[in-house]
Amino acid sequence: MRLKIALLLITFCFFIAGCGENASRLPFPTPAQHDLVVLTQAGPLTYSNDDNGNGGGLERDLIETFAQELGVGVKYIVAQPNELADRLNRSDYHIAAAWLSPSSDPQTQATPPIFQTRDLLAQHDASLPLTEVAQLGGKTVHAMAGTRQAETLRRLAREIPELKVVEVGQGDVLDLLESLGNGKVEYAVMDANLEDIASQFVPTLRTTLNLSLELPIVWQLGRHPNVELAARASAFIERVQRDGTLARLEDRYFGHVHRLNQGDVVKFLGEIETTLPKLRKHFHVAESITGIDWRLIAAVAYHESHWDANATSYTNVRGIMMLTEETADRLGVSNRLDPRESIVAGARYINLLKDQQSEDVAEPDRTWLALAAYNIGPGHFNAARRLAKHLGADAGAWFEMKRILPLLAQPKYYEKIKSSRARGGEAVILVENIRSYYDILVRHEPAAQAAPPRLSLQGETRGLHLKR
Repeated sequence: MRLKIALLLITFCFFIAGCGENASRLPFPTPAQHDLVVLTQAGPLTYSNDDNGNGGGLERDLIETFAQELGVGVKYIVAQPNELADRLNRSDYHIAAAWLSPSSDPQTQATPPIFQTRDLLAQHDASLPLTEVAQLGGKTVHAMAGTRQAETLRRLAREIPELKVVEVGQGDVLDLLESLGNGKVEYAVMDANLEDIASQFVPTLRTTLNLSLELPIVWQLGRHPNVELAARASAFIERVQRDGTLARLEDRYFGHVHRLNQGDVVKFLGEIETTLPKLRKHFHVAESITGIDWRLIAAVAYHESHWDANATSYTNVRGIMMLTEETADRLGVSNRLDPRESIVAGARYINLLKDQQSEDVAEPDRTWLALAAYNIGPGHFNAARRLAKHLGADAGAWFEMKRILPLLAQPKYYEKIKSSRARGGEAVILVENIRSYYDILVRHEPAAQAAPPRLSLQGETRGLHLKR
């Protein structure tokens, strides 16, 4: 009898343990019932929110695309840098998307590789560059806590005498790299994919040493992932790499960041300090009228005139927004050299060009396409759209139009669509420079306070027959 009771107790304990393990696993995400739960951390490549609460981050965009395929919502668990390692050991998420490499734990499953990367040593460009890893002896090197870079440093510290490792548990990697640029930190380790992005904000940054071999970036799925979800996630990764979806998302974050050089960034940061304060109120007014982020309007104005209200080109475009005489007349501008008039008119013109895009064109592509039209004119831009259709390209995708626009300079293309020559390549450069200037302004300048929504353009557009 005692033996039977003991066996029953053991069986009951196993049953309870099994139930506990199953209870800790999340149900398969299903429409209107269970969200896809994603563990992540803040960063430009992973997860971010702007001043208006709009989400961003390359991995976040990829997760949202996967969730749309599943037809479900997403719940994010945003871990602090110093708690990510512990959170990865829990079972309260479906996917960990935090720019992770495969776990050293062989039981932890992951998707196929999404990207490839490596760890780089970063230092100030005024300091003597290190040329060998052994030179890290006696140096203090910073990395974000809970990251692969911190693991790399811990490994090196076991091999290199007196290498001091500091793991930063607050802020994000851009904060750390700005500390390096300000001289508060001497050395830092960063992901190679961040180099071009970080250089926009920290022009004095220099990368000097490879500290790791090339490594894959994956989504970690934990030790006991749902079999169907793991299969769907792996198939999704393989598909987006084949069909161009991943390339489009990469272009959104990396496609423009190589345009500005160190001198461009240094000069722009200086103008933010000296010239922008005199113009900021006009950009705020333009945002209140049009609903366009004032920092984007300012980025356009800087690219057009370097914030010079008296700028004039040989083609007689004038003012801080470099308006043509014809466009200024249509928008009711009495003095193109008046900064307030020019800025407001330029912002209204951008909205008019956005409204000319097809209804199914989503942001941010709608804005980038409108800015291209701002540069080459609506007529030439519509010629580019016709050419895109002729070549089987998507005229509503900036990723594809940046390839089409330069073709307008070649007779074999513009003659085919009965158009004239246009410098479409310049339009691509303009848009990508503006994107970089805008990124820098978002990093350094706060959003306007309580900006009202964009006003209706129905009254504005009446009588404005822009050339198509």
